[in-house]
Parts: sequence; C-alpha cells; structure tokens
Amino acid sequence: MDMAIDTPSPAPPTPPAPSAAAGRQTRAAEAVRLEHQLVRVPLESLRATVRSNHRLAEKEIAAVLSSASAAPAESSAAAVDHLTSLVSRLHGLKRKDLVDIDVFLDAKRVIDSLQNNEVSPALAWCAENKSRLKKSKSKLEFLLRLQEFVEFVKVKNFIQAIAYARKHLAPWGSVHMKELQRVTATLVFRSNTNCTPYKILFEQDRWDYLVDIFKQDFCKLYGMTLEPLLNIYLQAGLTALKTPFCSEGSCPKEDPLSLEGFRKLAEPLPFSKQHHSKLVCYITKELMDTENPPQVLPNGYVYSEKALQEMSKKNDGKITCPRTGDVYDVSECVRAFIS
Repeated sequence: MDMAIDTPSPAPPTPPAPSAAAGRQTRAAEAVRLEHQLVRVPLESLRATVRSNHRLAEKEIAAVLSSASAAPAESSAAAVDHLTSLVSRLHGLKRKDLVDIDVFLDAKRVIDSLQNNEVSPALAWCAENKSRLKKSKSKLEFLLRLQEFVEFVKVKNFIQAIAYARKHLAPWGSVHMKELQRVTATLVFRSNTNCTPYKILFEQDRWDYLVDIFKQDFCKLYGMTLEPLLNIYLQAGLTALKTPFCSEGSCPKEDPLSLEGFRKLAEPLPFSKQHHSKLVCYITKELMDTENPPQVLPNGYVYSEKALQEMSKKNDGKITCPRTGDVYDVSECVRAFIS
C-alpha cells in the first residue's frame, strides 16, 4: 500500500531589503508630491508660452515669406536691403523668459476687471484656457455670460440681451437649462423686482461671487491651494504653540503668538493638546521642573524657585511679585507639584 508522505514546501524567499538608492528615490518622490504646485505653475506657464510663441512664429514666418516673394526686382541694392530687413525681422523672434509672476499678473488683471464690473478680460482668459477648463468641468465662462446678459437687462437693453442670449447662452442650454431659464426670466421681472430668486441676480455681490469662482478655477488649473502655502505651514506650527495663555496680555514676548499677525492667523486653530503640564517661569523664561520647582506666592502667582532665590538674595530675603508689586518673605512661598 502506497503511503503519501508530506514534504515541507520550501519557504518563500525573503524580499531583499530596500537599498539606500531606493530610499532616496522614495523621499524625492514624496518631496515632489508635496510641492507639486511649485513645479506645475512654471510647467503650465511654459505650455502657454510655447503655444503663444508657436502661433507668433508661424504668423511672422508667413509674413516674411510673403514679403520675400514681393522683393523689388528693379534694383539689386534695393532687393538686398529688403532681404536684410527681413532677416532682421526673423532675428527679432525671441522667446519670452519663463517667469512665474506673469501668471499671477494675468490673474490680477482679471480680478481687477471683475471688481470693476467688466467680463471681457475674464472671457479672454477662459478662451485661452478653454480645453483645460472644460476638462475640469468649470462653470466660469457660463457664469460670466449670464452676468453679461443680466447687465444688458439692468440697463433695459432688451433687444441686445435677447440677441446675446441666442448667440452665447443657447449653447449651454443642454447642460445648465434651469439656471438659464431663471436668468432669462429677468426680461420679465426686471431689476426693480422684489422677487428674491430674481432680485439677487442684479445685486453687486454677484461680481464678488465671480471673483471667488475665478480664483478657485485659477488655483485648480495650476494645482495650487486657495490658502497660501506659507499660511498653511505657519498654521501647522502654531497649532503646537496655541494655548489659552497666548490670548492674555501677559503672553511672553518670546512666544510667536505675542505678535498680532500670528494671533490672527491662529484664530481658527484649536488649542494645543498637552499630555504633560509644562510651566515656564515668567521671570527667567526657563522651564520649571523637579530641579527648578515652581513656587506659589500668597497672591496665587507662580514663579520658579531659582528666580525667587536670586531675588531674595538681592533683597534681604524679600520677594516682590513682578506682576502685582506685592512684597513677601521668601518663607511664605509654597512649592507646587507638576502632575
């Protein structure tokens, strides 16, 4: 009778430990992922610059070729001068430098125009970035068109408003029909209506709303956050420093939250969660611990033993509270214990 004998299967091979090079690559990838917007902004700017320069180069080259074919034939000197000017024109085709600030200057011009109740620069920006805005399902261009329609209604230019709606709003009907119907109804309700759903379409707040939408789409387009990265990093550090004591007038000058700007930045942040109590002496700014224990004065204020001993040596055993001015004997101090 045959008997089956179980043989132990070989153990799976131990995966090799990651090399130092792999570790460096991983850290580099994490760093790039964290700061991706610092790379994406110049990349998107480069793409826009390449497209613009490509169109400009094609236009200039076509003009040069057309002009070269029409060179004067009656005089060789005139022809040479003409061709020399064309060569100089070709040398003038220079590529613009890649500077991130141009991206933000364009955004500022759009925001300034919207704050001045003008939509043309914003519509031009939408046309320049049409494919990417469509990919991100942006409604900015549609909202700008609606606002321009409302402005025609506001000045009672109804014929131009209807013509504008047929040309620029009708193509959006299949996607935003409800909003389109509500806006076109302003032809009936007019700007002096008391009906809330239509009255709000004529308010100045609509322009502020367009500014906010543009900022969101601009940041999404370049992979940026609405909140500046510097603010985010500062708030991350301030969460470890914010305590109820920081809002009092006696906040030490060494504490960053003693500055108004940092306090304002830390307003929406929660207080730091301290698992262990930490006391810092008001006089010496040193940490109070078992080697430098806290001492409580009769008026309730706490200072380090080191600070009070130094003060008593200079004043014949007397201690003056720096906050209230009360004078006590050093023997009146009571030690406090930190839990």
